[in-house]
Amino acid sequence: MSTTHIALLRAVNVGGTGKLPMAELKAMAAELGFANPRTYIASGNLLFESALPAPEAGARLEARLAAYAGKPVGVLMRSPAELRELLARNPFPQAEGNRLLITFLPAPLPEPLVAKQAKDEAWRLLGRELWVHYPSGIGSSKLRIPAAEAGTARNLNTVQALLGLAAP
Repeated sequence: MSTTHIALLRAVNVGGTGKLPMAELKAMAAELGFANPRTYIASGNLLFESALPAPEAGARLEARLAAYAGKPVGVLMRSPAELRELLARNPFPQAEGNRLLITFLPAPLPEPLVAKQAKDEAWRLLGRELWVHYPSGIGSSKLRIPAAEAGTARNLNTVQALLGLAAP
């Protein structure tokens, strides 16, 4: 039986690094035998169906991406159920979707996390996700959380859109 998987790629098409056309990503997923591959925006969001468990599907995708890019490309797997649970636990429910960043991590992080605290930002670590609210905007922030660099971040609007695309 196939399950919907959501793969979040790390450092793809941001800041001039990791160029990967989404058409190529979909083609790679199809080559791996993943059904109904689809992407959302050009920042490395892939949804697909597979009978493989998430860790195995993610490992196959990582191997294929490494062959394509010539270097490791991190893949963090989440299920639609995990995204629904994540959104239900939103610690900043009043935040605007484009000012709330969720960093998806491969494993929970140890505390303390913040290397440099910023003016009005607030953050919460909930399991394998780090939530950061940027009331004044992300672009002007000086907040640094080096421990989160192993993860990949998406704003709340993107996470909600991915969940919508995962619906049957």
